[in-house]
Amino acid sequence: MQDPDWWRQAAVYQVYPRSFADSNGDGIGDLKGITSRIPYLKSLGIDAVWLSPFYPSALADGGYDVDDYRDVDPKLGSLEDFDEMIAALHQAGIKLIADIVPNHTSNRHAWFQEALASPKGSAARDRYIFRDGKGPNGDEPPSDWDSVFGGPAWERVEDGQWYMHIFAREQPDLNWDNREVRDDFLATLRFWSDRGVDGFRVDVAHALTKDMSEPLPSKAELGPEGGNHNGKHPFWDRDEVHEVFAEWRTVFNEYTPPRTAVAEAWVHADRRARYASPEGLGQAFNFDLLKADWGPRQFRDTITKNLVEAKTSGASSTWVFSNHDVVRHATRYGLPPAGPDSVSKPGQGGTDSQDGSAWLLSGGTEPELDRELGERRARAVTQLMLALPGSAYLYQGEELGLHEVADIADEDRQDPTFFRNTGVDVGRDGCRVPLPWTRDGESFGFGFAGAHLPQPEWFGEYAVEVQEGDPDSTLSFYRRALQLRRELQGEEDFEWIEEPSPEVLHFTRPSGWHCVTNFGSEPADLPEGTVLLSSSPLVDGRLPADTTAWIA
Repeated sequence: MQDPDWWRQAAVYQVYPRSFADSNGDGIGDLKGITSRIPYLKSLGIDAVWLSPFYPSALADGGYDVDDYRDVDPKLGSLEDFDEMIAALHQAGIKLIADIVPNHTSNRHAWFQEALASPKGSAARDRYIFRDGKGPNGDEPPSDWDSVFGGPAWERVEDGQWYMHIFAREQPDLNWDNREVRDDFLATLRFWSDRGVDGFRVDVAHALTKDMSEPLPSKAELGPEGGNHNGKHPFWDRDEVHEVFAEWRTVFNEYTPPRTAVAEAWVHADRRARYASPEGLGQAFNFDLLKADWGPRQFRDTITKNLVEAKTSGASSTWVFSNHDVVRHATRYGLPPAGPDSVSKPGQGGTDSQDGSAWLLSGGTEPELDRELGERRARAVTQLMLALPGSAYLYQGEELGLHEVADIADEDRQDPTFFRNTGVDVGRDGCRVPLPWTRDGESFGFGFAGAHLPQPEWFGEYAVEVQEGDPDSTLSFYRRALQLRRELQGEEDFEWIEEPSPEVLHFTRPSGWHCVTNFGSEPADLPEGTVLLSSSPLVDGRLPADTTAWIA
């Protein structure tokens, strides 16, 4: 637990707390529920839990609208419950990475309520980004910028001024030019680090610092998020943001071992290394595999590029296929390519050709989902990912082979992207449906009553209880893969091995073990040795289509 480099090749499991386990039957997952399931997490073989926001919140954006950064939402528990949970995790040998949301507060935060009650030009308003409107009476927003969630990026208040919100209007952006804002977040980092938090996942790390100099450019002049590579975009990926993270690094290094951090930064690959530098956050999410289409060429190019990038920055790479913002990868890989004209949303993941958005809009009917193929491919790429140097991020439920829930009734949806983009985007609720723990029951063992998002009937087939005793289940596969990964893990090196078939990816890791993935339609030969694990059964000793094997 004292290893300062524990994060470099860690297996990290994301818990979305409201949908993990409900201890009191109110339909909402909570901290006591997480604590009760720590034996399950330990049996899975993970190194750390990434805990999505658990702070007081009105849930305008699933908890990413924070009312108080140094407390626990009463619906999820208390600070005492948090202390008990982290102590139990540490006792089980599992570290905790807490989500932190520095770009914006909620509109219920004490600072924002003070800003609304204060006059123009006040110190309270300077903590946020308030501007006068355009036009004769200030009736028009200061710019024509759009929110990521749809609609304008500005909201008017009673005295006529407007405040900026890149995301929902309930999420006013903070002014990171304000020293008080910077100091308060340093205090928040220390507050949770003192309670034993081992690291932080930094939400929207690339959007903190902003240039609001007049005149503000039009959205036509801005270009897309991630499209600007020079650090001069008014609010995405500005160079000044690294001054903030250098101060954070000073705080992290006050602890033994130093606290870690990983940036959620949707930036061009050329810009990602600065977020991952040892002088900054130390690691940055790499979503490139998540966005890659099924096929050996994209996977090989993506893996090679990101490992080179990691060595350059001194960090280790991160690998991820599913999280709380994207369609589950068992579903994505069971859908046919959507075509070159499909467009994915900035900051939300997916790819232009296969992000599942069209399927979601159809209610899960078009195009037709091949569930078996999706699960097979998901296991194959997960095993490939777990063989790579770097840290692997897993999302709750993927170890069960869960698919996205598409047919959620409009009246049950919660994601603001659904309400702000009617008919265009159904939102992210489908990957946030509470987990099934038992085959039966009102909420499949999530709690002893209902669940805050409706669970489909087919969830029972994927329940932990069903898979526990099945050696061929996806859960058993994940447990075996994570156990082997820990046993086999060595230096952060690997080497490509050329194969006769261009549809096969083959690499070796230190100590000589091999990872082979068959992206093709025909069985492939395996190198000599002992097969330690295969994501699907071999056929006459050969590697079938859509399968990964590890060989010693």
